[in-house]
Amino acid sequence: MQNSEKSQKSDYNAQDRIIADASKKNWVDLYAPVFVQPYFKLSRIDRPIGTWLLLFPCWWSIALATPQDTSPAPIMFVLFAIGAFVMRGAGCTLNDIADRNYDDKVERTKKRPIPSGQVSLLQAFMWLGFQCLIGLLILLQFNIFAIILGTLSLVLVAVYPFAKRFTYWPQLFLGLAFNYGAILGWAAVTGELSVVPILLYVGGICWTLGYDTIYAHQDKEDDALIGVKSTALKFAEKTKYWLSGFYLVTVSTLILSGFLMNLSVLFYVVIAGATAHLVWQLRNLDINDADRCLMLFKSNKIFGALVLLAILAGKFNLPT
Repeated sequence: MQNSEKSQKSDYNAQDRIIADASKKNWVDLYAPVFVQPYFKLSRIDRPIGTWLLLFPCWWSIALATPQDTSPAPIMFVLFAIGAFVMRGAGCTLNDIADRNYDDKVERTKKRPIPSGQVSLLQAFMWLGFQCLIGLLILLQFNIFAIILGTLSLVLVAVYPFAKRFTYWPQLFLGLAFNYGAILGWAAVTGELSVVPILLYVGGICWTLGYDTIYAHQDKEDDALIGVKSTALKFAEKTKYWLSGFYLVTVSTLILSGFLMNLSVLFYVVIAGATAHLVWQLRNLDINDADRCLMLFKSNKIFGALVLLAILAGKFNLPT
């Protein structure tokens, strides 16, 4: 009986530690040693969707920069995957440090490691430094031009966590930081820039403005109460109209990028599927349903994967 009670109490404590927007069966809470769980949660490893959203623009750019009729170098995909993983974690850690006096006032974030007391501020800074060191080691594997561009991106990473304090457009700053890989990936492959990665960057920013506005609708009541800003609050009932415009720019820039790179008809076929996914998001959006907003936000990894597939397919012509 005592063993059964202990087991039930342990299960309850484990469930009680799960952060609101993480899966109830995420591997961090289920399998990671308890002493590392707070650090993994600082990096959002229990919620991997952010890593995918950061990584896909990198992979899009690498794939587009690869010469026609050839496949991207696997090592580039691997290096950017590791880089996206650790730098997304570093960005989230910095965000939690910046928001430490706000997170305990928001239902979705009050169980995060710093406001819940699982991690001290000093420990959070040490974890941030460790992740940045790994990111630097990855960056040093690229050419000097890419290294310079990658270093400049730190300015955007540093500004974003504070944007919600002074503008209703923090999602724009997130887009500037999260889609920088569209520029960096191209530079890492080619050693230069052109109009194509700039188009990808603009399209990615608009994509982020869309999906992160959906995400922000989960917190709009709490945000209004504590005095922080978001596009969810700014757009309010006109959100679908704004998102339609953002997604139109996203799709348009992707199509123009494919055209400039002379991608085959296969690119346009798959991009049509990606466009249909964005339309599905808009049709199913209910800004007053937090669970649906979270589901639609997470579904953007499907869009990212479809765009990557479109680019890879477009690199090869159909047999005649």
